[in-house]
Amino acid sequence: MDLAIYDMDRTVTRRATFTPFLLHCALRRAPWRLVFLPLVILSMLAYLAKVIDRAELKEINHALLLGRSTRPAELLPLVAGFADRQAATNIRPGARAAIARDRAQGRRIVMATASYRFYAAAIAERLGFDDVIGTNTILGLDDSVLCRIDGENCYAEAKLRMIADWVEKSGLTGRHGHVRFYSDHVSDAPAFEWSDEPVAVNPHAKLAALARERGWQIEDWG
Repeated sequence: MDLAIYDMDRTVTRRATFTPFLLHCALRRAPWRLVFLPLVILSMLAYLAKVIDRAELKEINHALLLGRSTRPAELLPLVAGFADRQAATNIRPGARAAIARDRAQGRRIVMATASYRFYAAAIAERLGFDDVIGTNTILGLDDSVLCRIDGENCYAEAKLRMIADWVEKSGLTGRHGHVRFYSDHVSDAPAFEWSDEPVAVNPHAKLAALARERGWQIEDWG
């Protein structure tokens, strides 16, 4: 089976989703957590200064805005509401067209995102994806979502490792056909290089330059 693998933030979506998701949850679940916004900004500055990495940034902001532990009964309606809003307002028109085209061609449609899988999967479901690869969170004994990443942050080289792990666990090793890969960011260069058909979507400057150098297709999805 041929595959179509999509990055999510700023590829399928117009805007990033991670911080908006946390703010969505804070506003509806515990508005008092918004007092931590200055600390959120400080953590972002620490990341830009390379004091912390992307995984640590996620865990810190998760703890600040969502809490260290969230029960499924509280989380599920927040995820559903956020996914509904993203599907209605934050999807690139070209992404919908590409998904429809890949579906018509009989491809297995997969999302591979650095965002948390538990909410990315809800967005992917609304768009007709078959599978989702994303950053996982540790579950507590009562299945509560904890503010710790389980395994790797699905970003850059780690994303390609997680795609390869998904291919193996899905029984597709040596069996899948042509792979088309879509992303907006140069951090996905490992997956671009691995794929049969790399497609740079609304690329930022570094990816646009790399795509022109490599002869990769560039698409504007609006």
